[in-house]
Amino acid sequence: MLPSNKADTNMLTDTVVKSAKTESAVSKLSDSGGLQLWVTLAGGKYWRMAYRFDGKQRLLSIGTYPAIGLKQARAARERAKELLADGQDPSQKKKLDRLAAEAVSVNTFAALTSELLAKKAREGKAGSTLGKLDWLLGLALPDLGPRPISSITPPEVLAVLRKVEARGRLETAGRLRGVIGEVFRYAIATGKAENDPTGALRGALTTPVTKPRAAIVEPVPFGGLLRAIESYEGTPEVVAALELLALTFVRPGELRNAAWAEFDLDAGVWIIPAGRMKMRRPHRVPLAPQTIAVLKCLHAITGHGPLLFPSVRSPDRCMSKNTVNAALRRLGYGKDDMTGHGFRAAASSMLNESGKWNPDAIEAQLAHVENNSIRRAYARADFWEERIRMMDYWAYRLDAMRRGAEVMRLRA
Repeated sequence: MLPSNKADTNMLTDTVVKSAKTESAVSKLSDSGGLQLWVTLAGGKYWRMAYRFDGKQRLLSIGTYPAIGLKQARAARERAKELLADGQDPSQKKKLDRLAAEAVSVNTFAALTSELLAKKAREGKAGSTLGKLDWLLGLALPDLGPRPISSITPPEVLAVLRKVEARGRLETAGRLRGVIGEVFRYAIATGKAENDPTGALRGALTTPVTKPRAAIVEPVPFGGLLRAIESYEGTPEVVAALELLALTFVRPGELRNAAWAEFDLDAGVWIIPAGRMKMRRPHRVPLAPQTIAVLKCLHAITGHGPLLFPSVRSPDRCMSKNTVNAALRRLGYGKDDMTGHGFRAAASSMLNESGKWNPDAIEAQLAHVENNSIRRAYARADFWEERIRMMDYWAYRLDAMRRGAEVMRLRA
């Protein structure tokens, strides 16, 4: 039995510690160097160390028995004595270490990934963009998610990327390296990491052999495609989508998500908001008379709702991204022959080959952004008047190719 609140001058042993009991609220059993075992009436046993720092009596909590045995408690006492000899308060050092550990536990790769995605959502990034980022980063979360972001090394990241490469998805592995790097750069900016390990991985991945999207870029076979579309036996909405891709050569996703509120048919213009554009800049599309005619026919079918191409399941969602390519397959054009994106390549190729239009006007209509930052700073004109004439020319040329005739002269 231990006398309450009375120090024992004898050194503790494992047997004494194991069998220690008390009949009072708390009894204290002392070892040397200020180490004490506090025993409670409920049977709890707690290691404490009494010491003086800065002229004041203090108490360091070491832990509980039996999780921490006598040997470990004495080792903790010696570490505390070393801190005291170095002029540090052991209790304060323990508190700071705990706060640092807590900071590490909340600053995991998964936590920083969530923060970055939330930031991009606040910035108005498109839902499709956020979905792709979320999917890509999800490939890394099983391995990197629980890890403190400040301690992740280049080999750890490379191991994640190698798993993606092993499945033959070389392009995905490259994109994943980029978005992982974006998470690290965000962590650096917010003071939660000091370096980006993905920078050391440049050249470590297998470079995929890039293959351009399939496209028909010669006038005669392109005319055959236009005639096939004209005779397509699918729904009128899909026919309109194919015709509008040919006439406007916007990106398929920009067309699928188009809303009637974006169109001014009287003024002959379609303004795509920045949030739906790849480069996050609003984009104007001049509407040729043929384009307006297609839109008016489509409006009679889907104009009662907000979207040009609503899903069959919900009027508030657009048609599937596979719809256009599936229609091309039914028309007999394989994935190596033509794609929805291929209408852009066809227009770009034939408009440039015509020699009638400023290449910068063609690039502006394609909504491409100049890679050279200096040139981009000076090329502020969007060539709007020329683009109006060019889109009229392109619509009439489509008519001529569909008939298999020469290109008609552009109207004044």
